Amino acid sequence: MTETVEEKVQIQVSTQSNGQTLPVGFVPTPTNSYRTYRKLKKATQQPGQPVLISLPPTLPLFVGPRVLMWKQDPRVTEIGIRKAFLPDFVFNGPRDARILIQGMAPVSRNAFGDFIQTPGTAAFDAVHTFVVVRQTLTMYQRSLGGTTLLWQWNSATNTDPLKVFPYGLPDVMNAFYNRSGRELRFGDFTEPLSPPTPGVIPPPVPRVFTCRSFDIVAHETGHAILDGLKPQWITSSLPQTGGLHESFGDLTAIFLTLSQLDQVEAIIAQTKANLHDKTFLSDLAEQFGLALGRSNGLRNADNNLKLSEAGTEVHAISQVFTGGIYDVLADIFAFERKTKIKDDAVVLHEVGQYVCSLVLRAIMAAPALNATFAHVVNQMLQIAFADGKPVQYRTFIRNRFTLREVVVSPVPLTEEFEEVLELAPGFQNTPEEVQDRRTCCGTMQLEEYVDAEDPFQAELEELKRAVAESAMTLEKSSNGKRRAKPRK
Repeated sequence: MTETVEEKVQIQVSTQSNGQTLPVGFVPTPTNSYRTYRKLKKATQQPGQPVLISLPPTLPLFVGPRVLMWKQDPRVTEIGIRKAFLPDFVFNGPRDARILIQGMAPVSRNAFGDFIQTPGTAAFDAVHTFVVVRQTLTMYQRSLGGTTLLWQWNSATNTDPLKVFPYGLPDVMNAFYNRSGRELRFGDFTEPLSPPTPGVIPPPVPRVFTCRSFDIVAHETGHAILDGLKPQWITSSLPQTGGLHESFGDLTAIFLTLSQLDQVEAIIAQTKANLHDKTFLSDLAEQFGLALGRSNGLRNADNNLKLSEAGTEVHAISQVFTGGIYDVLADIFAFERKTKIKDDAVVLHEVGQYVCSLVLRAIMAAPALNATFAHVVNQMLQIAFADGKPVQYRTFIRNRFTLREVVVSPVPLTEEFEEVLELAPGFQNTPEEVQDRRTCCGTMQLEEYVDAEDPFQAELEELKRAVAESAMTLEKSSNGKRRAKPRK
């Protein structure tokens, strides 16, 4: 009996779907028999009326590449390595007008114009690092309606890109943004050895590459973007200003995660739509943190720290602001959830985009020098009101930052924040207290960002006084010897 094309297709589909283990990442494609079947079916259908259009759609001359990248930290197995698409053209390197990979062999596009490289290779790390920096810059520019954000050195006569060194700090457990070098540098190191177990052969010690962490690359790019917006913040000795810089880096990683729908869907599934449940969204740089012997990442955004508990250590004080924003994000998401109308992942994606824009615009409106948490919070309240958001948004902001001692509420927290007024700052450091940057990322520890002029001058003055006193002592001693009478 002769089989029809349709029967052959059914047999093939049945064979492929029963008893065969498909490889991970398998993408089904139409068989030749199915293609033939579809053509025959199409030929038997009555053609429809043509759709008239005035002009053909304009296709872009250059199309952006597909890439392979770590969608999160290498320890976050829920996401792992995935394919992504960059909408704008990227040159070999990879590079574009704003970002340039340096310090390693250039990576070339394949025949399809894509940057698909083997994980674990230098080429893969170069592509991944470039992609996260590019996605971060694009995210913040979209938050401002497409406004171009400049690097700190950019001007009408200087359009130099940001240089990115994925392997820029061999055997260094850190990463940094460097304004004078116009660069980002990422370290790599061998995990610290655990105490040996007698009679047990230790496994090979893995090497940690900070450039592979989605969170770390986004964090350092956040420093570069904020330095372009507020160049005096990074040299300020005020504890809260330093805390804002570090917090902006951590929040950048959170906002970038929420800008990508596949990551948002994973968060919803992982937490059952409860952002205060354990999630990779609030844990930052998990692999680095575990290498240091911590139970989770370098920092936890879902915390309850208050300003009076943080002291002056910049990473500690930054977690107060980061935690407040994370709480506001969770509050707005819970308020906006309407599962019968819209999918939770879509809602969280939209809320993440709005909070990202809100924080960025509030920071841009804050003072150019010695900004505090209260400055930014008050700007957030004003902007949320101007955006026409429900009063609950302002109530969430007021309540969360009042609990963290950032601002003082003039009314009980049980009342809605109806009035648009400036809230007084809460806990404040004394004028004598300055930042402690000892445990910061490399950015905040660079000499060019430390306002060391006063101690330097003080030491010079002390040296001058010591030299003058020594000269006076020597002169008195010499005069005494000249006046002394000779012995008989």
